[in-house]
Amino acid sequence: MKSVYKHSVSLDIEKCKGCTACLKRCPTEAIRIHDGHAVINSVRCIDCGECIRVCTSKAKKATHDSLSVLNDYKYTVALPAPSFYGQFDNLDNIGYIIRGLLDLGFDDVFEVACAAELVSAYTRKYLGREDIKKPVISSACPAITRIISMNYPYLCDNIMPILPPIDIAAMLAREKALREHPELHDEDIGIVFISPCPAKVSYVKNNFAGERNYISATVSVRDVYFALLDKMKKYKEEPLEFTEAGMIGIGWASTGGESTAILNDRYLAADGIENCIRVLDQIDSADITSLDFVELNACNGGCVGGAMTVANPYIAQARLQTLKRYLPVSPNRPASDWIPDKYFHEKKVEYNPYSLLSSDRKTAMRMMQDIEDITKKLPGLDCGSCGAPTCMAFAEDIVKKETCPDECTVILKRILREQGLHQDLLDAEFGEFACNKNTNKEKNDDGK
Repeated sequence: MKSVYKHSVSLDIEKCKGCTACLKRCPTEAIRIHDGHAVINSVRCIDCGECIRVCTSKAKKATHDSLSVLNDYKYTVALPAPSFYGQFDNLDNIGYIIRGLLDLGFDDVFEVACAAELVSAYTRKYLGREDIKKPVISSACPAITRIISMNYPYLCDNIMPILPPIDIAAMLAREKALREHPELHDEDIGIVFISPCPAKVSYVKNNFAGERNYISATVSVRDVYFALLDKMKKYKEEPLEFTEAGMIGIGWASTGGESTAILNDRYLAADGIENCIRVLDQIDSADITSLDFVELNACNGGCVGGAMTVANPYIAQARLQTLKRYLPVSPNRPASDWIPDKYFHEKKVEYNPYSLLSSDRKTAMRMMQDIEDITKKLPGLDCGSCGAPTCMAFAEDIVKKETCPDECTVILKRILREQGLHQDLLDAEFGEFACNKNTNKEKNDDGK
């Protein structure tokens, strides 16, 4: 039986005004407007968080664990994402953040940036193999991996099979806790990832790392940021804690950080979900053939632009540049050239299309023809007033019997005019303020 995908983006219907901001920006056309509010199609949603960013009513939100999860375990380890460091203004020492996390109640801190440096080293080794399909596409952004699995069957084999840094960090953090505290059992340890985006929350919820999912909970960068502010303001002396990450690991927070770390100039780095889709389209159509590695980030600026962060992504990038200035290049390096089997995904990404019209091929072809025929009859404005993002999407909804043609306001207005009801309805609603174009035209022709 196919498991149900667990999403981290949710909708508060009470706050939703039914505007079309999210409708027009959703990259997978997962949103419709029905009965005056948005409806999210869970099959199409990739949890990129774009709807959260553009919703002026704050009706979209990311669901995640609260900091109270620390009380559920005897021993907790914080996994701060590299992007977390760029949220704080006037910060010249990452040690303040590590100390703050310990004061907040965590028993230990394992930096995801440290694991990122290991992944960078392993990626360099992996790219040297001759039996792999290129360009290799980074698996660090779960939103990109999910959209590939739904739309690009021939690119599934291009996705990097090495686990992303959050999984390796969780694995190493749990091993360290058990090694240093043999009195603890595995269930006593809570590995808490501090996530910048809902896509990574969904990644953890759905156990994409397989049975080796060592992350116990995910909390948002925003929640932890505000919890740390008051504590960090009280610090006057230099902290005893120091970051164990280097320039390469912290550089993963921004677009291009992962790519430059592979020490190979045959790479492409792009951010913003719409830009990433255009790149994937070109790779899929073989318009891009001279690359070894492709880094795609759904959020503008990279992980620093996640929907669960606080700071402007470009300001956060500037802050990270300052923090990296006095750090070593990469203090975390693999013990050998061999990539441990446990650092690979248990299974490869499989094609799972969301746009399947019918399991029967003949029926699907007939439905596609109907969609094309209806689309030709529509105005082609892609205005969104029908509740669908485009006229073609609206035609598909009609064929699937999820809506009716009269939801198109352009068609409805034309029908009303043809039946002579248009002006009567306007007069009844607006009285003397109703505009009669024919009367106005006659006045203009008379020069009055």
